Amino acid sequence: MSAPKIRAQDFLSQIPLFQGLSEYELDNIAAATTQVRAGRGDVLFKQGDPCHGFHHVVYGQVKLLLRSSLGDEKVVRLIGPGKSFGEALMFMGKPYIVTSQVLEDTLLLHIAKEGLFAQLDHRPVLARKMIASLSQRLYSLMSDVEAYSLRNGTERVIGYLLKDGPQGNHFDVILSASKAVIASRLNLTPEHFSRILRELSEQGLIEVKGRTITILNLPELMKFRG
Repeated sequence: MSAPKIRAQDFLSQIPLFQGLSEYELDNIAAATTQVRAGRGDVLFKQGDPCHGFHHVVYGQVKLLLRSSLGDEKVVRLIGPGKSFGEALMFMGKPYIVTSQVLEDTLLLHIAKEGLFAQLDHRPVLARKMIASLSQRLYSLMSDVEAYSLRNGTERVIGYLLKDGPQGNHFDVILSASKAVIASRLNLTPEHFSRILRELSEQGLIEVKGRTITILNLPELMKFRG
């Protein structure tokens, strides 16, 4: 038995880009929206496929990756609930430059560009929101480049663990994906990532149990952040 369809408008209205639109406008965008259900390991699109719109994650998780001719994989971005991807290429009319693979059972909305462009033609506020969203994405990309270029591996790992901000001197961080995927996202080998976690654990700064990382000494950990 197939899973019941959701009412796309209920989720479209929660996307910052579409907040403030009227029911009529949301209905028009919903008419150009397709619900995509995918399981772990499913590929949504491959590098070189045409881009006809953008995706929004309702629940689950997706990774964007680059794959070499030898099969080596580099995770570019991890995307969870409430996040979207593909907007820039949609505007440029370019094919995808990455491959998208699902990490767990996921529900996405695919908003076709025709429906969105029709609203952009009549809603300057929506156009400004889209520009702001893409600008924020560019800012995040530049922050990543800075981290890879100017920070060592330990600083990158600690920065990732504290990316949501300190929650006291003693708190848990749940890795959103496998350690291998997180390592690739941080531009580290899995072995290097594991070694850094082990070294921080041996210094009494963290405790590692599966995907749960317990921060034991935040003040001392912050000294290594860079």
